[in-house]
Amino acid sequence: MNYRKKLIEVALPLEAINKESAREKSIRHGHPSTLHLWWARRPLAACRAVLFASLVDDPSSHPDKFPTEEAQEKERKRLFQIIENLVKWDNVNNQQVLDAAKTEILKSTDNNPPPVYDPFCGGGSIPLEAQRLGLEAHGSDLNPVAVLITKALIEIPPKFKDRPPVNPEAQQKLIPPAPLHKGGAAGGGIWYGAQGLAEDVRYYGKWMRDKAEKRIGHLYPKVKLPTEYGGGEATAIAWLWARTVQCPNPACGAKMPLVRSFALSTKKGKEAWVEPAINRDSVPHIVSFEVKTGKGKAPDGTVSRKGAVCICCGKPVAFDYIRSEGKAGRMSAQLMAIVAEGNRSRLYLASTEEHIEIADSAQPEWKPDTDLPEQALGFRVQGYGMTKHADLFTSRQLVALTTFSDLVSEAREKIILNAVAAGMPDDSLPLCEGGTGATGYADAVATYLAFVISKIAEASSTICTWSSSPKNELVVSTFRRQAIPMTWDFAEANIFGISSGSVVNIMQFIAKVVIDFPDLKKGIVKQSDATAVMIGAASSLISTDPPYYDNIVSADFSDFLYVWLGRSLDKRFPNVISTLLTPKAQELVATPYRFGGNKQKAKEFFEEGLGKAFARMRETANPEYPLTVYYAFKQTETEDDEDENQVNSAIASTGWETMLEGLIKAGFSINGTWPMRTERGSRTIASGTNALASSIVLVCRPRPETAPSATRRQFLNELKRELPDALHTLQQGNIAPVDLAQASIGPGMAIYSRYSQVLEADGTPMRVRTALQLINQTLDEYLSEQEGEFDADTRWALTWFEQNQYKEGLYGDAETLSKAKNTSVSGLVTGGILTAKGGKVRLLRRDELPENWNPATDNRTSDWEATQYLIRTLDQKGESGTAALLAQLGNRGEVARDLAYRLYNICDRKGWTSEAIGYNSLVISWSEIIRLAVEQQQQPVQMTLDF
Repeated sequence: MNYRKKLIEVALPLEAINKESAREKSIRHGHPSTLHLWWARRPLAACRAVLFASLVDDPSSHPDKFPTEEAQEKERKRLFQIIENLVKWDNVNNQQVLDAAKTEILKSTDNNPPPVYDPFCGGGSIPLEAQRLGLEAHGSDLNPVAVLITKALIEIPPKFKDRPPVNPEAQQKLIPPAPLHKGGAAGGGIWYGAQGLAEDVRYYGKWMRDKAEKRIGHLYPKVKLPTEYGGGEATAIAWLWARTVQCPNPACGAKMPLVRSFALSTKKGKEAWVEPAINRDSVPHIVSFEVKTGKGKAPDGTVSRKGAVCICCGKPVAFDYIRSEGKAGRMSAQLMAIVAEGNRSRLYLASTEEHIEIADSAQPEWKPDTDLPEQALGFRVQGYGMTKHADLFTSRQLVALTTFSDLVSEAREKIILNAVAAGMPDDSLPLCEGGTGATGYADAVATYLAFVISKIAEASSTICTWSSSPKNELVVSTFRRQAIPMTWDFAEANIFGISSGSVVNIMQFIAKVVIDFPDLKKGIVKQSDATAVMIGAASSLISTDPPYYDNIVSADFSDFLYVWLGRSLDKRFPNVISTLLTPKAQELVATPYRFGGNKQKAKEFFEEGLGKAFARMRETANPEYPLTVYYAFKQTETEDDEDENQVNSAIASTGWETMLEGLIKAGFSINGTWPMRTERGSRTIASGTNALASSIVLVCRPRPETAPSATRRQFLNELKRELPDALHTLQQGNIAPVDLAQASIGPGMAIYSRYSQVLEADGTPMRVRTALQLINQTLDEYLSEQEGEFDADTRWALTWFEQNQYKEGLYGDAETLSKAKNTSVSGLVTGGILTAKGGKVRLLRRDELPENWNPATDNRTSDWEATQYLIRTLDQKGESGTAALLAQLGNRGEVARDLAYRLYNICDRKGWTSEAIGYNSLVISWSEIIRLAVEQQQQPVQMTLDF
């Protein structure tokens, strides 16, 4: 098949893309992720780069223009510079940067670029970035929440492009409000793009907030300040509650508080905590709470992984008892403390009867009586009697959410009247039927206002907790991770306050997203099953982020938001919001609980569905452009998850196998994989774990019908010949060790999938799982062969570490191994990496290494020693301190990085997660360490590092 090779099939400036993708997770103002929650949203920077590189020709496709490798490389560097500018968040609305990218796209597509289609559009990142690049964007998803999000991103704004706002406040002015005005002529009243839409979202959102405060503001009272805080009143930020059950000890009978932590603030010098006060003179015993500040520390929480303990009588209480009390409806909550807004600080105050009575007085007229799933990945609350969506909220939260939900409909009617008064024609045609008059516009604004309610729900449930961190004393939202866990002490935010979960802040975030919508080209979004015929997206460039086997069950999670979106938007989107809860039966996930616990049926359902989806993509895709598929799933897994030490690195993950099998059976070849660093290392799911930090972007082309078959021996020979070079290139690009196994799939599967089939010795086709195992084996061999680069002491330490880690072993065994490695135990002790006493030897841990180490005066510095010191310095002094050490180590630094890959590989196979993190972190930071080291070499270097 003849086609022009695209840039993504040859080379990418990965470091620049990954840097901006990782940075993007910390961006809040104006970022589309703040419009509405979605799980595992792909970074815009990565999507933008992938789309650009999928459309733009690689210079090797034009030998007439670039006849030599040098000329081609020069042209690639020019294209790389465009990508490096394009992926920066500061340039998302830089017209000069965007025009340069669009010019290249038009040049490579003969001025006729294809539409872009994402059949699993989720949070809308891919179609949004297609639109930013001036392309027609299409998206579809089975999940109605995903459809609404993507409609709000790419479909609604173009319909109302360049229109002025209709609210009375704006109508009275000749020019747009200064914060939203971008380039309009002074006094001309010119509104560009989605500025008018954003202004109306802000105005009517504020109108809703003001109306709601008049109706239910009494439920969110001010806090009376004691004299030590100057008296007067302050705005509450949050009310902190503890769940309670009755102590099973009849001599006690207290409403025992179930508390994870009594800490309120751990900021140095401003510590605050809750101190339980117990009255044991009565039965049942009575618990009250005081707030303490200053010297001292918070008492231990009453709940651990083993169960709870009654704070009054000390009786251990099993979770089974707590669950039974919850299911019987006997779990309640007690107010522990109130957080108030001080002068640039948080004030922590004791609870009062007034605030308790006001909270208890809230009586919702409506609540979502829909069922939580009986069991689902990430759900932990059902066993405690919380079986309805309404059970996840306090009565006051339900009153607030229903009040705001009702106000969306009221605001919509008001918008219609104001739009007509402003001169907008009204054909009474709703947005869902293509209306762009006053009624359609009111539906559009109401959609963004409905997002306010679902964001309030996320920030205002009993799953929210209080963070006492010195950096962030705030309410942590419901979905701080992809789960609805059981929370014991929870934080109830004041939605009329000024904190991050308040309506004012939510409204500002949404308005800032709307105003920064991109070029506003045509966008079309449909609710559709990806296995169905893809209508309206023929001859598209397809780029997509399909479901990850059983990692995230978005339908179960999104019900939490859908119940409020459905009530708020009512009949605005009848074809999207047409069911009580989100569709589950067709959702492409391999979750056994959907199949009566049958893992095989779940696996078959996912495989069949994903295969059909890829077949549809093959039918729909424009053959001139590669298909790109994002995937983030750990590539190896153990046979027995309960035994972390039983590890076989050659076992392939079911998720990866299914993904690749589906692509290959649909007739695609996998031509490459690019590791995109799409997550921050600090994200909750990765904290303290060895979680993946990258998505792998698979680059696929239709496999020629005439592709030959190959034998197992041919496949293995090609694998051993081609894979090492690819792995070396990945390492040179500082791919994280945690992602190396995933990234190696690309070049390995490129060999496997170039053939119609690979035949085993008995003539049967080789399974994808077998191919993955062989790829992993080749990776292990490659990393093992690198040991020849290391010095003798390091080779000994590697073998000993793999057998014993930091545990003691027999001196005789160590001595035997040392002879084989051409070193000695005494030399290893002298080298500072080993201790030998009483017939036992043990590798020194990093925290045991000598202080004030100076490589310049160390006569026996091994690669092992240098690597361990680099990791310890990175942990204690950061990248700058590590750069200073690297500058002293000279050429030994590169070897240390290679050793980190090898050590990570060992730890990963052994299940030594905490030890693996250090090696992974060193490689991730390597580029920055190198840069700082070069800078520091221009300056005088202190030759001794004090730890």
